[in-house]
Amino acid sequence: MVNSHSILHGMVFAAIFSSSLAAEEANINTVVATVSGTEITIGHMLDVKRQLPEQYQSLEASVLFSGIVDQLLQQELLANSRTEDPIWLDIAMQNQRRNLLSSLVIDELRANAVTEGLLKSTYATKYQTSSGEQEYKASHILVETEQKAEDLLTLLNGGTNFNGLAIEHSTGPSAPSGGDLGWFGKGQMVAPFETAIMGMEVGTYTGPVKTQFGYHLIFLNDRRELPLPQFEDVRGEIEVEIQNAAVEAHLRELMENSDIVVRAIEIDPSILSILDLTSK
Repeated sequence: MVNSHSILHGMVFAAIFSSSLAAEEANINTVVATVSGTEITIGHMLDVKRQLPEQYQSLEASVLFSGIVDQLLQQELLANSRTEDPIWLDIAMQNQRRNLLSSLVIDELRANAVTEGLLKSTYATKYQTSSGEQEYKASHILVETEQKAEDLLTLLNGGTNFNGLAIEHSTGPSAPSGGDLGWFGKGQMVAPFETAIMGMEVGTYTGPVKTQFGYHLIFLNDRRELPLPQFEDVRGEIEVEIQNAAVEAHLRELMENSDIVVRAIEIDPSILSILDLTSK
């Protein structure tokens, strides 16, 4: 919050603070100060307060109150010191209105989207009617060339121990542990590796599988199904999903029922770097 003493020292303004004005008697139109006839109201103060960082929200009431009044007085004085508005002011105010109103609609949609019944039915649909996620425990041998991988595959087919080959030949960081990658789930490995794993039986090997890291020979040690999450564990996640879906559905409906015209002209995208709001 701006320190008013350095800016307002020596300036005269009309303040109408009244210690006898009870909080319950005030409303958003209650005037707390005037600057050259311009009124500063409780409503103006509330708008400033809602935008303050969290650390300011917990200030002592009297400190917060006087600090917001000071800030608004300073802003009004500084704003009035300009002789004319900049040419971009109307554009900025249009964008600010658009931003505030769209945010308000989103907040309302999110607040009204979630019910206990919808939470539980969404949970049942998403989790109780499906099996748990799969996890895999695998080892691999990573080499640079397909030919090297084929040569090692021949040794495997001849009965050579997979872990021993990994220790001796793999270029990956898991080589000292026999290529052991531990347990991992969907999305944790690159796509070709994951696809190969998902089609394997426990106790079998496959390859060569090419990825951006090289060529892999893969041994699937084990697989397991993770237990389904409890309702309370995923409640927050489901709430967000429902809220997002409500906003997306409303926006989709608005777009389908609105007359939207995007001008079919070619505009050089670099125009945004060439012009600024002072350009005509």
